[in-house]
Amino acid sequence: MTGFLFGITFWLTVPFWGLMIFAPRWRWTPRVVSSPLIAVPPLVVYTALVVGHLPQLWSTMSAPDLTTLREFTTTPWGASAVWAQVIAWDLLIGAWMYRESRRLGLHPLLMGPLLVFTIILSPFGFAVFLAIRAACDAPDRATTVVTEE
Repeated sequence: MTGFLFGITFWLTVPFWGLMIFAPRWRWTPRVVSSPLIAVPPLVVYTALVVGHLPQLWSTMSAPDLTTLREFTTTPWGASAVWAQVIAWDLLIGAWMYRESRRLGLHPLLMGPLLVFTIILSPFGFAVFLAIRAACDAPDRATTVVTEE
């Protein structure tokens, strides 16, 4: 069962990634992607994986050290749970990137490959997007003046 849950975790998020990458301007995409509920499918998998191991999960996460975390991730359920959590957070990060790209007016041909990169190596994709966002927002920040009265 653990192998099955591991295997379906990413596939549960593919429709949302597909909308952001292949149909970014479709009228329903912003509506769907703006909901945090898109992370529910992998989080359901996460819950199914950890529900029988809550004491072990609690002791690992409440006072983590490298040895305990390494032991946790060597178990099939522990590695699968970490995977499900990562997939859920990656999707939320990707959805935020998508929404920000729309706000900034970034072209889908830039964002599509960047979202794919984020799926594969999310910390790097996120960092690249933050740099792009900073560059695009810089003129706005320079012209904003806060006055106190």
